[in-house]
Amino acid sequence: MTGIVLIEIVIAAALVVGALFMLVGSIGLLKLDSPMKRLHAPTKAATLGVGALLAASMIHAFAFGDGSLKELLIMAFLFVTAPISANFIAKVAIHRGQDMPPPEPPNDDTWSTLDAPDTRPGRPDAPVEP
Repeated sequence: MTGIVLIEIVIAAALVVGALFMLVGSIGLLKLDSPMKRLHAPTKAATLGVGALLAASMIHAFAFGDGSLKELLIMAFLFVTAPISANFIAKVAIHRGQDMPPPEPPNDDTWSTLDAPDTRPGRPDAPVEP
């Protein structure tokens, strides 16, 4: 087996693995019922799928042409931003009460994300306008 054939097999394997992770992430996003459960599909499986596809692209670029590290920068940006956006979406779901309430905190009075007073109009903690 020559080196070119081996590289093509590695590229094909990375493409198949990436496509499978993307498929699992898409199915999970459609089938899971609550917002918190839906967060896991795109942030975990789909991120790994895109990472595998970008790795295949990077291997192909270095093997058959001018190598490029743009894919590596895209991967780093994706792996940094996906958990942060998932955290923000989870906090919004918690504050809106769209999912089951969190368990009791182990050593404190409240969880840090629920520590702010509720300032929406009509709520007990809402400021009174003059």
